[in-house]
Amino acid sequence: MEQTNFDAIVVGSGISGGWAAKELTEKGLKVLMLERGRNIEHVKDYTNAFHEAWDYPHRGTPTQQMKLDYPVLSRDFTLNEQTYGMWANEKDAPYVEKKPFNWFRGYHVGGRSLLWGRHSYRLNKEDFLANAKEGIAVDWPIRYEDIAPWYDYVESFAGISGNLDGLDVLPDGQYMPPIPLNFVEKVVASRIQKSFKGNRHMLNSRVANITQPKPEQNRTNCQYRAKCWLGCPFGAYFSTQSSTLPMALKTGNLTVRPFSIVSQLIYDKDKKRVTGVEIIDAETHKTYVFNSKIVFLNASALNSSWILMNSATDVWEGGLGSSSGALGHNVMDHHFKVGASADIEGFEDKYYYGRRPAGFYIPRFRNWGSDKREYLRGFGYQGSASREGWNRNVAELGIGADLKSALAEPGQWTIGMTAFGEMLPDHSNRIYLDKNKKDKWGLPVLAMDVELKANDIAMRKDMKNDAVEMFEAAGLTNVQGYDAEYYPGMGIHEMGTARMGRDPKTSVLNAFNQVWDAPNVFVTDGACMTSSSCVNPSLTYMALTARAASYAVDELKKGNL
Repeated sequence: MEQTNFDAIVVGSGISGGWAAKELTEKGLKVLMLERGRNIEHVKDYTNAFHEAWDYPHRGTPTQQMKLDYPVLSRDFTLNEQTYGMWANEKDAPYVEKKPFNWFRGYHVGGRSLLWGRHSYRLNKEDFLANAKEGIAVDWPIRYEDIAPWYDYVESFAGISGNLDGLDVLPDGQYMPPIPLNFVEKVVASRIQKSFKGNRHMLNSRVANITQPKPEQNRTNCQYRAKCWLGCPFGAYFSTQSSTLPMALKTGNLTVRPFSIVSQLIYDKDKKRVTGVEIIDAETHKTYVFNSKIVFLNASALNSSWILMNSATDVWEGGLGSSSGALGHNVMDHHFKVGASADIEGFEDKYYYGRRPAGFYIPRFRNWGSDKREYLRGFGYQGSASREGWNRNVAELGIGADLKSALAEPGQWTIGMTAFGEMLPDHSNRIYLDKNKKDKWGLPVLAMDVELKANDIAMRKDMKNDAVEMFEAAGLTNVQGYDAEYYPGMGIHEMGTARMGRDPKTSVLNAFNQVWDAPNVFVTDGACMTSSSCVNPSLTYMALTARAASYAVDELKKGNL
């Protein structure tokens, strides 16, 4: 008979869900981890990890049938032969676009921790203060000092490579040696530093790729294969499978149940607590109930809010956590696809080793210090420099021996970067249940009503022009600025919809990520974010999850939950 009673249930197995499972099991709780998709075992199930372009029937590019089957994925790089089957099935699990929204979901054990870009930065002190200072949305209920020791904790375990740069705008952390900039990036970095008198910095990107072995986790340092999103057999980057899940399983306290779609949390009106969860088995369509003392929602930002919206609707029409009117609102992403590219002359005798899974990062400099703009907040850049390879177009040579000879040599040095801008929380950017459309399991789907607002659009001008300005100041040639088509969701950094706050009348969660309306429910994925900063958010989810898990176990022992 399947066990139905646990101390804790973790919904979702991605970056934050893996951390919740690790922390709760290591503190002695019996934990059930529910994942709506299939299981993927570390190493064994990384079926394409050693494949090259020529191993795929169409050299990795999507087929016309794939584009028909996955119209949303086909809008971006996400649809290809290498990662085919790693993204959610759009026919089984559709959604409604009131406005264009690209939702790229990973429904399998490990979630998008197997597919993420691995950039790992801390929010800075100002990020936690800006809302209150500027009268935007609501104030964060925590400050940098509250989360700083938890950043230390998760960085040390996950393994983040980076440099100590001593900048307030990008706080330093616990790092392994960085993945080095290549020769040309170092030259460009030096020129930018000089041209802007130390006010702009091109740094080593900080990524969750280890540069030293972590034998206690059976992880080998990065091999410079740049095949991260195919699953790493070496465990060289942080994922649920390589890091948190093995630790949780090692305790003997974890049960993992794949193919388990959480349809609702079961709420006890008298106790004002959730007693467990109801699931639909994705394969059999049968319904089951599992009971627990606490629940961690880590199904990814929009899905965690979906679960809340579909729960306790007999008490609150808008679902559990909706009493504030904030549930489902303030959707945020990082808007990007704007920046510049350029050629670099004079370094034809220089090359680089391997395929780095990292490049450079230029931290925010707008609306920082004495700089003031007509918009609020700012942006940072991610990019890299490299030499063109054999697949470049050499039209002049046509075909034959000359072409073959030319392509045997590396081509022009080029450099490019894209900006990631902070999207302000706005109540009108929302998701909600569309009960007129159902998924494969008869559940209502999410409707997306999200768009860039005036502040975001104004920022994009500087995101492009500043990139051009820096490349030109560095003496590069053929500098081209661009602003490609961006729609919310494309950054794959969904945030908001169940924000933290200080007041149950204006927020869904308190300072420890507890749902005000049911304090034994914790939400520690992107849904909890009160604002978005401009840095990649996953490291913050890890830190908030570890912090909330520690608090939850203490409260459980005190009998408060």
